[in-house]
Amino acid sequence: MNHTRIEDELLLKQYYSRYGGYWRFPDMLDYCYLVNPYFNRSAIIKEMQDFFPVLVSEYPSGMVVNSGLASECWGIKQEYIVVGNGAAELIKAIMESLEGKVGVVRPTFEEYPNRMPTEQVETFVPQNDMFRYGADDLIEYFGQHPVDTLLLINPDNPSGNFVPVEGIHKVAQWCEDKGILFILDESFVDFSLGYEQNTFLRDDILEKYPHMCVMKSISKSYGVPGLRLGILCSANTELIAKMKKQVSIWNINSFAEFFMQIYPKYRSDYKKACKQFIKSREDFEVELKKIPFIKVMPSQANYFFLEVLPPYKPKELCAILLNKYNILASACLAKKGIEPNRYMRIAVRNHGDNEKFIKAMNELNE
Repeated sequence: MNHTRIEDELLLKQYYSRYGGYWRFPDMLDYCYLVNPYFNRSAIIKEMQDFFPVLVSEYPSGMVVNSGLASECWGIKQEYIVVGNGAAELIKAIMESLEGKVGVVRPTFEEYPNRMPTEQVETFVPQNDMFRYGADDLIEYFGQHPVDTLLLINPDNPSGNFVPVEGIHKVAQWCEDKGILFILDESFVDFSLGYEQNTFLRDDILEKYPHMCVMKSISKSYGVPGLRLGILCSANTELIAKMKKQVSIWNINSFAEFFMQIYPKYRSDYKKACKQFIKSREDFEVELKKIPFIKVMPSQANYFFLEVLPPYKPKELCAILLNKYNILASACLAKKGIEPNRYMRIAVRNHGDNEKFIKAMNELNE
């Protein structure tokens, strides 16, 4: 590795290791973190601003009230839902409680497997250059490599792979028949085509598969990561009750609680934002595919996984984007299951920002 490559990696790590707080860089376009770019323009934010003096001076409610609010927001029985200080709090709680082997698909969101010893993790890596897989691939692999828990992120992060709803039912039923705990993370499902039919956050589906629990990051779907909100749902009321006891008494703040309190008034805004987003992603994909030094993987999420082709490498390309254009993208430095310094992931933002990204990439092609 030459001096320049070392400098590139150090520069990127300085930003990646912050894990956020990017308001300190107001001119930077964040293509690293993954949030809905449209819903946080809704009038829901204005209402929260109006209540700021009250919210900052009042304690939030406890879990009973907040799980009730979440129940109303997402249409799930209160005893089936636990609210977290972001999905990260719930991921930590559930993963550290698991025993036996845990099956994961890689590359993945490493926050899940990072919470357990390496020897406990059974990894499936799709054997194709687009990292595509379906329900049958999962059942075949984990049928031959038995696990006690199966984790599936759908759409997957970072690959953008999407298993259709029929396939998720097939995997859920297989896990049910085998007595395997099925953790389905659908934090990005609202970005998929026909998303309202793709979610498993329904009482009847949860009751059909009591070995299943469904995780959802509200930060990503609703574009409000600063609120720190996530939910975990399951018809296994014993599991949910245990999770509620594991979190602290005031595990979410007053702003997050107030968001859930008023969200039902803004459902139509959210649906509109999801439609806007899907159009933005489709237009972005068309332009990305015109750039000769990247290969774009199909995505049903709010990001694209890219193979970087000569004359660039991901670390070099991400460093140039940051230095020259003030654009921060992920060089996937910590991702396992992929060849190092070959792939990168970029978020999908609004049309205006995406045009700036495309302009920068086209200039680098000249």
